[in-house]
Amino acid sequence: MSEEHRETGTGWPRPGEPARPSGPAGEPDPRPDAPDPDELSPLAPVEPVEPAPDEVAEPAEREAVPESEPEPGAAAGAGAPSAARRFSSAGAMIAVLLALLGFTLVVQFKTTSTDPTLAATREEDLVRISSDLDSRERRLRQEIELLEESQRQLRSGEQGRQAALEEATRRADELGILAGTLPAVGPGLEVRFSGPAKAVSSTRILDAVQELRGAGAEAMQIQGADGTAARIIASTYFVDGAEGALVVDGRRLTGPFTIMVIGDPATMRTALNIPGGVVASVRDGGGNVTSEDREVVEVSQLHAPIKLDHARPVS
Repeated sequence: MSEEHRETGTGWPRPGEPARPSGPAGEPDPRPDAPDPDELSPLAPVEPVEPAPDEVAEPAEREAVPESEPEPGAAAGAGAPSAARRFSSAGAMIAVLLALLGFTLVVQFKTTSTDPTLAATREEDLVRISSDLDSRERRLRQEIELLEESQRQLRSGEQGRQAALEEATRRADELGILAGTLPAVGPGLEVRFSGPAKAVSSTRILDAVQELRGAGAEAMQIQGADGTAARIIASTYFVDGAEGALVVDGRRLTGPFTIMVIGDPATMRTALNIPGGVVASVRDGGGNVTSEDREVVEVSQLHAPIKLDHARPVS
């Protein structure tokens, strides 16, 4: 250690200790507990000396360093995965909804546009079908008007008795015609079925009866080549007989068969000639169906009254 350092008694500043100015050269250290510089060995380690409390310099207050704001790029990068996940979930949900909507539209389009019957129907056939539906609608509206008129008459006081009697008579006649216990007369069709047994089987005849009923037929009877006839009512059944015969309610009829039906001729003829209907199926089997309008059709064959063993009217 140099002599200058020994005289000042300071040495090099220790790590973490603030530097202190030394006194003038040759003046003793003002600290009372400072060791004698002459007693210090050049090679002896310097003992750490605690500074006096009043001599400790207050460290300067550190300036508050503002927290560095995250860079825009870093912030965007931190939130990017979450935003990407939200965008991915929303996109997946939208894709699923669009797929379901498209599937529904395709199924509906196929259901309404691939009907084999309507797809092969000609324009004039569609016109006939539309006319048939319009005729049914008019007929049902007329029936509604008649029933409403009857209801008003029945509620009209003293005149209601006579109206009720007339209404009961009319209903009895209608029910008698429907039940086959009364003869009927009116405009209609004469429909003739001819051909092999396969073409004019009981199934084809039953289909024709159902089509005629749907078109507004009010009374029907079927007749064989030998003149045997049977009244057709709601409970009538048809069975294939031997040698191309047809059994109707237990009566054996031989072909060709003729159905006499009362109703609107145009509507019933349209129903029979619908593409894929009765006429088409009989012709596909090698048979033939002819229909002729009649201004007056007589349905004279009667059906025995049906005895009800179990059914009772609701009182």
